Parts: sequence; C-alpha cells; structure tokens
Amino acid sequence: MRKIKWGVLGTADIAWGQVIPAMLLAENCELYGIAGRNSDKVRKFREHFGFVKGFNSLDAMLDDVEIEAVYIPLPNNLHKEWVLKAAQKGKHILCEKPFAANEADIAEMIAACDEAGVQLMEAFAYLHSPVIKHIKQTLDSGIIGQARFIETTFLTPGYTEENIRVRRDTLGGGVYDLGCYNISLLLTLIGEEPSSVQAFARFTEEKIDDFAAAYMEFPGGCRASIVTGMCSPQRSDRFFIHGTQGTIEAPVPFNACGQLTYRVILKDKTVSYTVDTPNNYKLEVEQLGRCVSDGESPYVSHEFSLKNARAIDRVLAEMGY
Repeated sequence: MRKIKWGVLGTADIAWGQVIPAMLLAENCELYGIAGRNSDKVRKFREHFGFVKGFNSLDAMLDDVEIEAVYIPLPNNLHKEWVLKAAQKGKHILCEKPFAANEADIAEMIAACDEAGVQLMEAFAYLHSPVIKHIKQTLDSGIIGQARFIETTFLTPGYTEENIRVRRDTLGGGVYDLGCYNISLLLTLIGEEPSSVQAFARFTEEKIDDFAAAYMEFPGGCRASIVTGMCSPQRSDRFFIHGTQGTIEAPVPFNACGQLTYRVILKDKTVSYTVDTPNNYKLEVEQLGRCVSDGESPYVSHEFSLKNARAIDRVLAEMGY
C-alpha cells in the first residue's frame, strides 16, 4: 500500500485534537508537513506528531514538491482561497466543512480542482461512518415503512468571543458550524433536496446565530426539523426517523467511534443494532488517499457538496444571516 505524503495547512484545534491523530492511524498516510503562521505552534505540532517538515508559511508548504495532498482546517472564510492555491500547486485536497460561504464559491473551487486534475473532498468525516451507512441501509430496507418525519438536533456549549466559530468575519455561527451536519444528514437519509425551507434564528451581538431552527419539506413527502446552535450547557446530537410503520431512534453523536447502538421501534417489538465504528477521521483520510493512489472517487462527492450548499444557503437566507 502506497503512503500518500500529506501536509496540514494550518494549526487549528480540530487538526490537533482530531484529524492529525487520525492521520497517524491511517495506513496509507505519511505525515510530511505542518504549516502555520505561528512558529511556536508549528514547532509544537511537528515535535508532538512527528512531521518531517515544518513551514512558517502556508505558501511555502504548497511549494514543496514532496507533498501530494493537503488537509485544510483553516477558518471557513479562508477555505476557498487556499483550495484554489493548493489546486494551482497540484495538491490533492481534503478541506474542512463547510467548504465555503455559498454554492457559487464551491462551484468555483470544484472547477479549479477539476482543471488542475486534483482530487477535492469536503471533510464530513461522519458520512464515512459505518453506523450512518448501517442506519441508511435499515431505512432503505423498508422496516419502518416510508419515512415521513425526521428530527435532527445538534447543540453544543458556547465559545469565548475570540473563537472563530462566533465571529461573523470568519463565517461563524451555528448553521455554518453545526447545522451543516443536520442538513447533510437529511440529504443523505432522504436522497432529495428540500422543496421548501422555513427557518429562524437568534443572533448575538456579533451578528452570528447561536441558535437556529428550520423546517423542510421534500418532494417525496418526507418532512424534517433542524435544531442547532451553540447555546446548550452540554453537547447534544441525535436524530429520529419516523416512518409509517415505526421509528429509528439514533442517539449517535456525529463523528463518534466505538460500539455505537441505535434502535428500531416497531408496534410489536424493538430491535437494537450495534455497529463497530472506527475513527471516522481516519476513514476519510484513507479514502482520499485511495482516490489519489487507486483512482477511487471521493465518497463525499462534488454533487453532494453542491446540494448541501444549496440547502444551507436557503436556510441562511430564510433566517436572515
């Protein structure tokens, strides 16, 4: 198995706490370069994780011909800029969600990567999860009949005012940071784009939404609700799929790993399923690596990212972001 030489374009917390540890687990990944503007953080990342090289400039890392693929954990407002730059340098790209501010920007990013002949995938790690795939298969099996209403919730505690998640200039807010999970999950489960969207939000003094709710209707007859935001004392992420014959109850945290259990509740019985779920970040890194070495197509497809962006755009417009 050929190892892909990776560079990490930024020293964000998610890179330190989640993705880089998962990259160390990935069988086809070599941690080659870490780049950032803070030399102390770059040195800390390099020493802790064992990167071959450290770069005190993001551009300098992209100029290194040894690096084949880059992971971009930069603030949301910088995704487009650095995807375009990485594509120009011939690097394959795994970019954190949400890809960019809107569908038009994402379409431009995809076109640039296609023209450069590089792979590009949005980093929705949880979509690689075996438990999400298992739930989707259970739904499609018809065991609960036809899906008629789906409830989705993703709430977290708030952040200090300097955090990029609560700043308007970095595209912060609950829908961009958390609601993109709810929306992408609905599109995955239902397989359709919404025919109608209603939404509202509470905005902070920084003009970002710390709470948002949305209601969607889909062409096939399913309806769905979204509750999301950074306003809860504890993290809460779960979803319920209500069908004509029963309910799938999934208290499954996004990006969780281990032995994850969900239930199918029918009129005459309840069945529990437990799914062995590896580290989702590891799975997405390995999958993009296979796209580079073996010609696979990104599991989170460009078509899906565009559909998701269209739905996010509609929610943001409805709530007045």
